[in-house]
Amino acid sequence: MTNIQELLAQKAALEKQIAEAQRAARADAIAKVKALMGEYGLTAADLVGKATIPQKPEGAKKVAAKYRNPASGETWTGRGLKPKWLAAALAEGKALEDFAI
Repeated sequence: MTNIQELLAQKAALEKQIAEAQRAARADAIAKVKALMGEYGLTAADLVGKATIPQKPEGAKKVAAKYRNPASGETWTGRGLKPKWLAAALAEGKALEDFAI
């Protein structure tokens, strides 16, 4: 039966072998990538994908405003959260129809 010290020594040797194999595999991969970059005339900038700006679907249309703040002229389409100016006015007792366009 092997003792703990021998097992720990084996573990350390295996970890060292694993680290060396990983370094060799990484160096090989880098060499292959550099060779391909040279073959095709690529640069590091070519490898980084350009960020694309999401486009609106072709059928998407801008929604018309349904409510307007008479004091400031701010508008709201009726979609999403109510703007603060409208929420405050409703809390004061005004009706939503008072702000309809």
